[in-house]
Amino acid sequence: MSQVISSLSRSVIPAPMAGGPTTPELVRAAHAAGSFGTLGVGSASIDTARTQIDQCAGIPFGVNLFCPQQPLSGAQRTAARELAEAENQPLPDPDYSFGFAEKLDLALRGGARVVWSMFGTFTPEQIERIHAAGAEAWTTVTTSAEATAAARRGADALCVQGPAAGGHRGTWDLAATPDSRDLEELVSDVHTAAPDLPLIAAGGLRTADDIATAMSWDGVGACSCGSAFLLTEEAGTSDYNRQLLRRGGQTVSTRAFSGRFARGLETQYTRSHPNLPPVYPLLNPVLKERRAQHDDAVAYCLVGTEVEKINGGTVANILNELCQNPQ
Repeated sequence: MSQVISSLSRSVIPAPMAGGPTTPELVRAAHAAGSFGTLGVGSASIDTARTQIDQCAGIPFGVNLFCPQQPLSGAQRTAARELAEAENQPLPDPDYSFGFAEKLDLALRGGARVVWSMFGTFTPEQIERIHAAGAEAWTTVTTSAEATAAARRGADALCVQGPAAGGHRGTWDLAATPDSRDLEELVSDVHTAAPDLPLIAAGGLRTADDIATAMSWDGVGACSCGSAFLLTEEAGTSDYNRQLLRRGGQTVSTRAFSGRFARGLETQYTRSHPNLPPVYPLLNPVLKERRAQHDDAVAYCLVGTEVEKINGGTVANILNELCQNPQ
């Protein structure tokens, strides 16, 4: 059993949300309320990752990293170039490593209790380093095959992410179409594949009843909620995205947000590009200028299902709502 999970006095942990929403303040607030917070530095610069890790010193915390990605194929690169030309934008040279190795070093030197991988898992050698530093290795999985691979590498816990989750779907294969089965079925499959590992259920959990139900599933030791914390005082969610979330609307899972499958508020761009090819991480730079101008047609507001159930308040408020005994 994961020592971090077994030490929690709350059954809910805030999900690591890259791109700004998960701040050191949110991580500290989660710890103060009896939970556990994890920085989402997968897409952050090295300097930002270093600063955020330093700001969490003195408390137990985690660091979430994006695993290195294979370069885009020639056809994928051509598709990205065509999208850039349509927007009259240059196509940058991407960093397919996402600074993984350096950020892993920063996390371990900074005292992280958990290093949590997204879009893949660690090598056995990396897990040995993580353990030698006194930390745990967690991995997000979306299939039983991914769970089996992570367990064989030596992972300490698996976050099982279902289709209702906001943000990027953690599929290890960029080109794969994500498994659309509901969270309960995915958790059951993963538990069968990795029966000795504690599971963290994630995706679409909005109420105390949802949490209690997920905690009753075999193997589940905790639940991870991201969207539920987007409107908290401690979150780094932009003012623009806070307005979009309060306005609400339908969410859709599509590559049209970033080139990887992700769930967010539907836009004109997602409707007009339903079959966008896998061009991550090149789509964000192509649309960066329009998004900086708050063009609703290309808004990048990643969030899970049932947006209307997301409340404001503090991190402690949300944890109290989610972890109360259901009526």
